[in-house]
Order: sequence, then structure tokens, then C-alpha cells
Amino acid sequence: MSFKVVEEATPRVNRSELAVPGSNPKLFEKAAAGDADVVFLDLEDSVAPDDKPQARKNVIQAINDIDWRRKALSVRINGLDTHFMYRDVVDVLEQTKGRLDLIMIPKVGTAADVYAVDMLVTQIEAVMGHTKRIGFELIIETALGLNNVETIAAASRRIESLHFGVADFAASTRARTTNIGGANPDYALLTDKGEDGARQVHWGDQWHYAIARMVVVARANGLRPIDGPFGDFSDADGYRAAGRRGGAIGCEGKWAIHPSQVALANEVYSPSAKEVDKARRILAAMKQAQAEGKGAVALDGRLIDIASIRQAEGLVRRADQIAAAG
Repeated sequence: MSFKVVEEATPRVNRSELAVPGSNPKLFEKAAAGDADVVFLDLEDSVAPDDKPQARKNVIQAINDIDWRRKALSVRINGLDTHFMYRDVVDVLEQTKGRLDLIMIPKVGTAADVYAVDMLVTQIEAVMGHTKRIGFELIIETALGLNNVETIAAASRRIESLHFGVADFAASTRARTTNIGGANPDYALLTDKGEDGARQVHWGDQWHYAIARMVVVARANGLRPIDGPFGDFSDADGYRAAGRRGGAIGCEGKWAIHPSQVALANEVYSPSAKEVDKARRILAAMKQAQAEGKGAVALDGRLIDIASIRQAEGLVRRADQIAAAG
């Protein structure tokens, strides 16, 4: 291991993150009663410009009056390039009673963007005498943001997670798609002809590079990498497939833009009982091997070494965290 120790961000269960428009208060109680690990009340993309002042008032009232149970509660503010952002931060932090956990910053392009919000939040907390420190969720959803993701991820101690915003990223890179996540038939490989003259088409994951890069940078900075939205909320199988791909390369959770996607995210990003049992058996076998002075041991015909221990410890820790969150 490197001499540099990676400090982990505030631990939270973050399998599912439900987006709720701030302009639609009738959805707030349902979100609070649902099973999402994190709920973010949105003041940005889902709210029309003329509705933003009222949406901000709705969100403030909801934070203060609704029982959000043990959920992590976040607010997505408007972008730094708008005149709505500063009032989002000031009003929400000055007019709520300490229930808010996170601020989600959209379209982060440079480390200075994070620094600016951090400065504003720090001053408000000091003036208001808040003892609870607000964490940051950052959305990487532009070419500029992905290009600068290494410095962005290290810009503030408040940062807890990086999120991939696929729709705005596609627009920023001028990708030839109008889907929000999911597969693209144009992003495919055509094989050479076989002996029978037939050729096969293999679809690829158009977003693999961007998400994989975000995951590496997030983990290198002790942050949670979270995959973003999947637009077709009628396609449960497509959502599961996207979630499994994200989980396979290290994502910790995924957005839900519709309540029906919450259960899917919780399912995909929860370790199965079989996986947890195997991890516990790995830890038990390695403990016995260490007691016998061995550096490695075999279990079920496979080698177990120190790297296996770290994998198993992470999986068990995650299962225990989910169980504790209830």
C-alpha cells in the first residue's frame, strides 16, 4: 500500500438516490415514506425557471415539517452560472432546522466551483451557529467536469460522493443520442465474417469510460461513486443491467428518477446472502490460516490471500451498514 492513507468520506448507505422535483410538493410525503436511502429535493433541472422561487419555499417547508425518518436528505441547487444558486444555498441553510444532510452541486466543471459553494456554506454555518456540517454531492456531467475530475474530487473536505449525470454529459460531448442512459445501437462492434458468412453485432457501453474514470477518482479520494439516471422507468430489466454494470466496476448506488426504480437500485446494490456468507467464510478461513502461520489458504478450490481479505471485509462491512440503516 502507498504511504498516503485515503480517508473515507462520511459513511452512508447510498444504494438508491431518489430525485424529487421541488415544484411538486405532493411527492414529498411519498418520498419520505419510501425505501430510498437518499432523497434529493431538486431545485434545478426538473423545475421551470418561473417556478424556482416557489420550489425553494416548498423545499424549505418540506425539510422542516416532514419526518424524513433515517434517510439522508439532500437538495440539488441550481448551477453556479445561474442567479438562482446563491439564494438556494442561503435560504435553505438559513431557514431550515438542521435536518438537511447534503447539498448536491450540479455541472461541476472546476475545483473552484466547489470552493465557491464551500465558502458560502461555511460562512452561513458560522453565522447561524450550525454544529452539523453539510456534505457535498457533486455531479460530473460535462466534458469540462470529467476533464478536471481529479482536482474536483479533492477540492473540499465536505465532498462525499461523485455522481455521473449522463444526459447533460451526452449533450456536453455532443454524443449522438437522446436517451438518458441505457444502450445505444450505434455504439456497437461488427465482427468479421464467420465461415458461414454471418457477422455478429456486439453492443457496447457508451458510458463505460466516463463512469470508470469517475469511479477510480472517487475511490482514490475516499468518496462514493454513484451512477446517475436511467430515463426509461418502464424498463426494469434495462435498469437492472445498467446497475449491475455500474456495480461491477465499483459504483455504490444509482439514481432513481421514478419511485419504481428505488427497489431495483436497492436490489442491485445490496450484496446477496450468498455473497455475504462466502465473504464471512473467507474471513474465518484466513483467520485460521494466520493463527497457523500461513500467509494464504485455499477455500472452495480457490486461493485466498490478503487481497481476498480486503475484498471480503469490504463486502461484509457494506452488508452490516445496510442492516444497521434498517
